[in-house]
Amino acid sequence: MSKQFDVVVIGGGPGGYIAAIRAAQLGFQVACIDEWQNAKGGPAPGGTCTNVGCIPSKALLQSSEHFEHAGHHFADHGIGLSNLSIDVAKMLGRKDTVVKQNNDGILYLFKKNKVSFFHGRGAFAKAADGGYEIAVTGPTTDTLVGKHVIVATGSNARALPGAAFDEDKVLSNDGALRIGAVPKTLGVIGSGVIGLEMGSVWRRLGAEVTVLEAMPGFLAAVDEGVAKEALKAFTKQGLKFEFGVKISDVKVGKKGVAVSYANAKGEAVKLEVEKLIVSIGRVPNTTGLNAEAVGLKLDERGAIVVDADCRTNLPNVWAVGDVVRGPMLAHKAEEEGVAVAERIAGQHGHVNFNTIPWVIYTSPEIAWVGRTEQQLKADGVAYKAGQFPFMANGRARALGDTTGFVKFLADAKTDEILGVHIVGPFASELIAEAVVAMEFKASAEDIARICHAHPSLSEATKEAALAVDKRTLNF
Repeated sequence: MSKQFDVVVIGGGPGGYIAAIRAAQLGFQVACIDEWQNAKGGPAPGGTCTNVGCIPSKALLQSSEHFEHAGHHFADHGIGLSNLSIDVAKMLGRKDTVVKQNNDGILYLFKKNKVSFFHGRGAFAKAADGGYEIAVTGPTTDTLVGKHVIVATGSNARALPGAAFDEDKVLSNDGALRIGAVPKTLGVIGSGVIGLEMGSVWRRLGAEVTVLEAMPGFLAAVDEGVAKEALKAFTKQGLKFEFGVKISDVKVGKKGVAVSYANAKGEAVKLEVEKLIVSIGRVPNTTGLNAEAVGLKLDERGAIVVDADCRTNLPNVWAVGDVVRGPMLAHKAEEEGVAVAERIAGQHGHVNFNTIPWVIYTSPEIAWVGRTEQQLKADGVAYKAGQFPFMANGRARALGDTTGFVKFLADAKTDEILGVHIVGPFASELIAEAVVAMEFKASAEDIARICHAHPSLSEATKEAALAVDKRTLNF
């Protein structure tokens, strides 16, 4: 006999588990289905983000950054070390512990909020009286009926044609997080977020890393000035980049991978590496959802078609996160999950796509919100720019990390903040002030007039706002 729920959520990643919790807070009877398993076969909710994305990558970035500091920067502080080594197995074990803590935390939150959790794959079976019948298969086998269904099935890594992931030599983000020993040579196809972060991890630990990018330039979505500064920093660190490449062949052998490509000049080149990370984007995960059973509309990419409020073409069926349009970001999925739960309750859920922050957790970190200079120019928007370097910031000097700057872009007439772009230490934290400011439609002058603690990195934000009016105080 089927189990009845007000809301059934398919997928327990950031969008799904947050949607389930918020719906439960609003008084609904909620079920959440998720098929991720840990090494022992137990439930591991949290989706790509917790299991093979945001969380484990940040754990490895932290470990590798400690190693980098110990080997190259501790001496500046008078700290002497000898026989520095890295225990990769222990590093990966710590990463796995961090992941499990997050998995267990989500299960605890389900219990706390009285969300019924089902461990398995959820798929549409048919429309039913009172909603939709959802079949659960896997570790748990069950049949649920939900008056409302929220699909939050996320995305999968896009494979390079002719080079399927084997997670041994040709790696997705999953395999890149589980390399058992530091490779001497590592290739990365794609200079996006995943490629840069994973390339940085293994470069710090001693790998010779070469990044191949099809686009003619670096980080096209990022402000040009920020991208230029970041590329200079990454190149200085030892990452090697080739842009405008056309890959013709990828061959996997016993010793590694050979990548044949034409460089920007049209010359034939062969790159031989022990491991190859392919990070050329992600595709919506709708395989196995059985969307056709109920007539759920998908687009040509396999994404679920939704309107501005995340409604699908079916009544009372919603979709959020990577499986729909918009940026594939965990925090975007969370905001959509909350908004949908509130809309089901008759409230007015809200997601402002113009104030969703973006972060790349390299060193230096890159973070931004709003429009870039190139976008403003393309849109014909008159703007003013203000920039302040971290080399003129006292806290950055004390940290020993003065790479980068903060840039403000403001409307030339109204002074409203149109975009903030940061490359430098703790950019991921500093961007929050800019998001708040833009959400409240603040002007650059508003930030310039706010007292910031001294010494702090946030003073660079204030100074960049002052620079919009050409009146910085410390540069």
